[in-house]
Amino acid sequence: MYQPNKILKLLCPAVYQISTAGHNVYLTFDDGPCPNSTPIILDILRQHNIKATFFCVGDNILKYPELFAQIKSEGHQVGNHTMHHSKGFFTNTNDYINEIDECAALIGNNLFRPPHGLITPRQNGILRNKGYKIIQWDVISYDWDKKHSPNDVLQIIKSNTRSGSIIVMHDSIKAAPRTLKILDSVILWLKSQNYQLKPLD
Repeated sequence: MYQPNKILKLLCPAVYQISTAGHNVYLTFDDGPCPNSTPIILDILRQHNIKATFFCVGDNILKYPELFAQIKSEGHQVGNHTMHHSKGFFTNTNDYINEIDECAALIGNNLFRPPHGLITPRQNGILRNKGYKIIQWDVISYDWDKKHSPNDVLQIIKSNTRSGSIIVMHDSIKAAPRTLKILDSVILWLKSQNYQLKPLD
């Protein structure tokens, strides 16, 4: 449940995990920037002197350009999460590709993560042919889910993380009650396991 569907991985090639050769993990945050949580997340990351990757929604970049600029100015990587947080399975392919291209103009690179990980094989192929690097994950924290307590989220990350893991958390209002409470503990645990936390490239 905490990792991508095996059939989706087969039909939609993407980066689900980075090489396990190094003892690295990749902390990522989806859905922002959000003034209620992104600044606090940035503060925590700064305190630990680590860099992460933020997959940003274009609408939120336009609403909070200063916050988007702060993410980049503090040395974090940014990636494309569509203009409107659209689910590929339920969006016309031309519309989906167009809004990804629109968001890419704001992001300035080719990193892309499909919202909810939902993308059709046709959409996946078009994006790869256009030069996008599609980033999925191998650990999803469920920090947005009210049915999970902050400790549940922490345990999900502890139980599923391995060398090369791409971990998904969220800088959103929905996730804030869990993410903000346990992010410091997540980082301390990862460091205690001698993981090196790095941004994606």
